Amino acid sequence: MLKPRDNWTWYFDDTENHLMLDLGDNMLFKTNLPRKLLVDCAVGTNVFCVDDASDYQTFKESLSHLDLTEPRQAELALYCVAAKRFHKPVQPKSWFFHEGRGTPCRLHEGNLVTLSNDQGEGLFIILEVGENVCLIAPVALNGFTLREGKTLAFGEPIKVMHDRIGETYHAIMDTPIALVG
Repeated sequence: MLKPRDNWTWYFDDTENHLMLDLGDNMLFKTNLPRKLLVDCAVGTNVFCVDDASDYQTFKESLSHLDLTEPRQAELALYCVAAKRFHKPVQPKSWFFHEGRGTPCRLHEGNLVTLSNDQGEGLFIILEVGENVCLIAPVALNGFTLREGKTLAFGEPIKVMHDRIGETYHAIMDTPIALVG
């Protein structure tokens, strides 16, 4: 299992034109964020800080009950951390989605939620919660079809208004529950 370390470093690679994460031991992780989607400070070198490690754990725990392999969970969690920290502020693209069925009780980073459109319904993870919008990313390996010819890739962030978010997804866990009476 991939665990955050204090020698991890974010940097922008001009050759790849993407934000990268140096994991040490000659391992590099290429994020799904090209230059045009990054805030200016992402172009320099940034340490993988305590907040990044905490966010990684939050996202990883949320994904642990999904039918994703351990490496895919780690990949998606790192995509989420990168987007939360370095994604450029953008306008919501709510028009791709139907209004949600009721308002979720509470929106928190790491929550798994459903969104739908004419193409179907998909499961997304919340990366960041704003006053009226959330930055989210699809968790399905094949992504989510926004419209014919346009697909949101696995872990690709998009901002949507709260009214587009459907129900909070509750994974059925295999954890035994003791009833106390």
